[in-house]
Amino acid sequence: MLSVKEFVFLLVIYKEKQTMSDNFESNEILSKLPRHLRQFIKPQNYTDYSAIDQAVWRYVMRKNVDFLSSVAHKSYLEGLKQTGISIDSIPNMYGMNRILKDIGWAAVAVDGFIPPNAFMEFQAYNVLVIASDIRQLEHIEYTPAPDIIHEGAGHAPIIANPEYAEYLRRFGEVGCKAISSAKDYELYEAVRHLSIIKEAPNSNDEAIALAEKKVEDLQRNMGEPSEMALIRNLHWWTVEYGLIGSLENPKIYGAGLLSSIGESAWCMTDEVKKLPYNIDATFKNFDITKPQPQLFVTPDFAHLSLVLEEFANTMALRCGGLTGVNKLINSNALGTIELTTGLQISGVFTDIIENKGKPIYIQTTGKSALAYREKELVGHGTDTHSKGFGSPIGKLKGINIAIEDMSPRDLAAYNIYEEQSITLEFEGGIRVSGEIITGKRNLQGKIILISFKNCTVTHRDRVLFKPEWGTYDMAVGKEIISAFSGPADLHSFDLITHIPSSKTIHPDKSEEQLELETLYQQVRDYREYKNRTISRTKVLEELINKHPNDWLLPIELYELAFEGNETILCDRILQHLESIKQNRPEVGQLIDDGLVIITKKGVIG
Repeated sequence: MLSVKEFVFLLVIYKEKQTMSDNFESNEILSKLPRHLRQFIKPQNYTDYSAIDQAVWRYVMRKNVDFLSSVAHKSYLEGLKQTGISIDSIPNMYGMNRILKDIGWAAVAVDGFIPPNAFMEFQAYNVLVIASDIRQLEHIEYTPAPDIIHEGAGHAPIIANPEYAEYLRRFGEVGCKAISSAKDYELYEAVRHLSIIKEAPNSNDEAIALAEKKVEDLQRNMGEPSEMALIRNLHWWTVEYGLIGSLENPKIYGAGLLSSIGESAWCMTDEVKKLPYNIDATFKNFDITKPQPQLFVTPDFAHLSLVLEEFANTMALRCGGLTGVNKLINSNALGTIELTTGLQISGVFTDIIENKGKPIYIQTTGKSALAYREKELVGHGTDTHSKGFGSPIGKLKGINIAIEDMSPRDLAAYNIYEEQSITLEFEGGIRVSGEIITGKRNLQGKIILISFKNCTVTHRDRVLFKPEWGTYDMAVGKEIISAFSGPADLHSFDLITHIPSSKTIHPDKSEEQLELETLYQQVRDYREYKNRTISRTKVLEELINKHPNDWLLPIELYELAFEGNETILCDRILQHLESIKQNRPEVGQLIDDGLVIITKKGVIG
């Protein structure tokens, strides 16, 4: 007979699985995603893409592939085929996943920017995060918001290269452990909001200016950059805007360049400075709203991993110590430290006592948990440590051998034994006085935790723990060897808490917009042989009369007329396009590029 608690737990799991199946088609890779990452996944809703959206995708892909065939890394074109990304149609996430699984990856749809730690953790699970919205026609060359062109056409093809795919996975594994500052999340929300309103069709200039100012103000007042800020720079200059090869003749592999028909050409000019990629890129900031004035060139994909490891060696993840704990305190967020015994303490770290540059006592506030090798210790979850956890760190005063290195005989000699009343004085002045209840050992037999009753913990005149507070669990470890973002055991805490401050804007479509979408759909149906009875001449006439400023559909009409050798219709369309170029000179280059792709030998289909 199930208890009420067990029944509720099973019901939650059932609903979660139902939601998961509703949002995306699972496979063996996606099924391994932890619950807290699934909260960011949303349905792709493929039928929401209009014929205009499809035309935008098609134009960008045709133009990009035409240009990128000579300037992109060879893995790009090969990867388009391997990942099943079509030039003519926006990729369907279900179809992509069926193909991606053959190279050990998967993809999920999300709503725009998600927190950096979550984004990188998805990568650690070999999952591409794809913002499923697509840029407006008015922003066809570049959008500050992540969209399916950037993610699907930029990131996905390159992961077919095994060396790069491993770099991406490893980057996610290291990056999701990077410690943020309290200001990082505020900046993330500000950038997310700015990207949303800049892409939204009805945003006014004043709102955009205010959002830009907020981002600029935050960027100017971030203080010392956090680990997350630094590793985000590495991500930007490689995964997003990376070049590969020689400084004199680099190729493109960064998704931001591969998906931007403006910047992919711009970055190849002498106007953009080319620098050798090394650890110095960590300290080069970027502006997401503007083209980049310089880019970094890696000689090969293997070099990316070397620089990543060089940076990882500077992180609290590998260095621990006083600096690591202070980073966690400054983050004001859930984090973990690991001691030399392997004991892991997770919580929001709020205080530290130091002596001669070393931490001698650490304190968390609020729900905390203890773990060993990423598995919560039985009886030491957040219910037990609901108000925080504090413990001395280091060696006992006057004793060369650390507690963790003592044999059972040593422990007995120093009265560290069950039912013994004892006062342990640590280097730095921490005193623990109480009656030992029991201890826990790790797999190597080292003591990792000692529990006391009637315990008092002090540092000089400061009382850190009183007997009336209950059992005192003292962590054992002479040093802090690691500190990182997030919990040791993902199941110890409720991580299903993300509520973005802003969501992507999808305004209601006007009658005029719906009419234009209908014309685009008719032309698409004609090209795909779904309806060959449509009069393209009538479509052109209606376009000229009701939507004279639209430039992309005339390009699509011209392609069909050119392929059918319909000279009269071609001339009429070209005449209309010339009129558009005079009225809208800003789209003149887009029109010319579209015509070149059609008329040059070997039209890309």
